[in-house]
Amino acid sequence: MDFNNLHEILRSLYDEMLPLSATMAAVAKGVAGLGALFYVALKVWQALSRAEPIDMFPLLRPFALGICIMFFPTIVLGTINGVLSPVVKGTHGMLENQVLDLNKLQAQKDQLEREAMLRNPEQAYLISDEEFDKKLDELGWSPSDLGTMAGMYMERQSYEFEQTIKNWLRDLLEILFQAAALVIDTIRTFFLIVLSILGPIAFAISVWDGFQSTLTQWISRYVSVYLWLPVADIFSAMLAKLQSLMLEKDIQSLSDPNFIPDGSSTMYTIFMIIGIVGYFTVPTVTGWVIQAGGAGNFMRNVTQTAQKAGNIAGAGAGAAAGNIGGQLLKNKS
Repeated sequence: MDFNNLHEILRSLYDEMLPLSATMAAVAKGVAGLGALFYVALKVWQALSRAEPIDMFPLLRPFALGICIMFFPTIVLGTINGVLSPVVKGTHGMLENQVLDLNKLQAQKDQLEREAMLRNPEQAYLISDEEFDKKLDELGWSPSDLGTMAGMYMERQSYEFEQTIKNWLRDLLEILFQAAALVIDTIRTFFLIVLSILGPIAFAISVWDGFQSTLTQWISRYVSVYLWLPVADIFSAMLAKLQSLMLEKDIQSLSDPNFIPDGSSTMYTIFMIIGIVGYFTVPTVTGWVIQAGGAGNFMRNVTQTAQKAGNIAGAGAGAAAGNIGGQLLKNKS
């Protein structure tokens, strides 16, 4: 099973369903037009009631949003995807380079491990048919030799069964690892399709006075979900690099002629499990990268702090003025 083809199918699905946002744009135009009418009327009425000149710049906001709704797939989605797509390509290229190095190191380690086991007379017959037949030829037909021969067959079968279990577990973990990445990509594609199709409605609602935050929330959520794939690729590249470092250490040990490998793959299994669990933290990590409203909350906290400081300073100044006034009256009397 080629998981890369499945990821390509998901990207094709997104491209195929993207034109459906034009259907929702027709509904959004009516909602935005009604909202623009009330928005402009409210701003003009407020200016006339206060006998103030009408500020034309805020009145351009509904018209700008209307243009975005009319050409939503091109102006909005095209711009955002065009800005973020280099990030996706860059992280994917990083992952491919790490995986290519990992495959080369894995092949090199397997070859060195086989050569190391062939150097050991006690283990060579377990992996080599020639060594096994050679050792059988050295034995006779005495009862002790027949017992040794039966033990060799049992050890060889046990070794092959153990290797089969290890390979099966390794394949299973690799499938689960790839499946976790596919789950993240599938959910990401679903969220992007929903946000893209209903995006014109979000823009139309943001025209109404009091719902302006809908626009920033939609943009932040779309960008956050879009970055799921780059964050997942970075995580996969980190795991591939970590495995490469482990393989380099194993290759260095296998280069020693006196080193005998034990055939254990415990560390590989542990890191595959960590990778499977770690994939489901991608949405949380992406939420740290992009989050709307952070500056507004910061400015709100700064304003509240400044107000409290002003109140304290005013109270202190008032108390000081009262003390000075009381002292002057006392001196005058």
